Amino acid sequence: MHQILDSRKEERIVPLFRLGFRPFFLLGALFSILAMIGWLGQLNGWFSLPGLTNPIWWHAHEMLFGFGAAVVAGFLLTAVQNWTAHPGVRSWSLALVVGLWALPRVLLPWLGEGNIPLMLADLIWLPLCAWFLAKPIILTRQWRNLFFVPLLVLLTLLNGASWWWRSDWLVTEHLLITTVLLFTTLIAVMGGRVIPFFTARATNTEKAIPRLWLERGALASLWLILLLWLLQPLAGINPLYTFPLYIVAASLHLWRQLRWHPVATFPHPLLWSLHLAYLFIPLGLLALAAQAAGWPITLSLASHLLSAGCMGTMILGMIARVSLGHSGRALKVGRRITAAFALVILSALMRVLIPQLWPALTLTGWNLSGWGWIVAYGLFVWVYTPILMSPRADGRPG
Repeated sequence: MHQILDSRKEERIVPLFRLGFRPFFLLGALFSILAMIGWLGQLNGWFSLPGLTNPIWWHAHEMLFGFGAAVVAGFLLTAVQNWTAHPGVRSWSLALVVGLWALPRVLLPWLGEGNIPLMLADLIWLPLCAWFLAKPIILTRQWRNLFFVPLLVLLTLLNGASWWWRSDWLVTEHLLITTVLLFTTLIAVMGGRVIPFFTARATNTEKAIPRLWLERGALASLWLILLLWLLQPLAGINPLYTFPLYIVAASLHLWRQLRWHPVATFPHPLLWSLHLAYLFIPLGLLALAAQAAGWPITLSLASHLLSAGCMGTMILGMIARVSLGHSGRALKVGRRITAAFALVILSALMRVLIPQLWPALTLTGWNLSGWGWIVAYGLFVWVYTPILMSPRADGRPG
């Protein structure tokens, strides 16, 4: 990867914009903290954001299409350089994409959900990422990785639909949960590629040999669930029809993960964080099954196992690891990041368990969960700001 870059040209670029992971990981994490503070402030009546008429939509939309999509973009725009041996987007081109991402994040709470220029900026930056991702993949015929491009396009379409139907909560909730399932599917695909490899290398154990039927079955079940959620408003699918599919998918993903030797990861925070994040996939699918069967479990509860649990934990674990590896540092974390991993997991559990087990304490559970998230990602920003804003420790470009 490093031979494809000119070191002298690289040194003229501000370190923050030398590769996609740098601005998107740092600013995405920082934004998630500010957005969570904004959500808690409105939830508790501490303050109001003048442009927001629907704070619930804003909270869900920004955590998915603002925070989650930013981290995915940063990961893909960095990984494509490794896949193709072509330079990733950097410098002013990267700054343009980041600026388009940041514009609606900063101004939406003040100018409002009906602001057309903000909506257009929010619908442009992901297709730009898709273009920068597709170009080197097509040039090198890396067709295996091209499927991430239509995923970004689908994410953009869901984002546009969320903007369009933001005043209809029933439609919006369906679109947002569909988006959560899209992120979950992406995590399952990438997790299957990297978690067994990371585990084997760090624990000196043999890498689990994939069982083709299990891999295909686990991923196919998630793709089918995602497809059903995409088609449900049109086809009128009865949720009961999805119950056995949720059970099968949860079983396959749990089986899949258990083959990756999770017990061996206990001494390694960068590993057990990823394994516990993946565990939220079968837990979330089982909660969706229970909801479909008519149990007293809300869609919000089930989806937060996948969003706050799987997404929140996996993102923190991956950005902590990728930031170290791509900045030329050892893959080791200290007490602060270890505490951050524990806190983000605890945050997800409090968001789900307290409202479910003690409904009278629902607001307390939401508050505790929100502050757990803020501290967890605050620790990441504290530790990683100097890493992401400075050149590689080994002097190489990137």
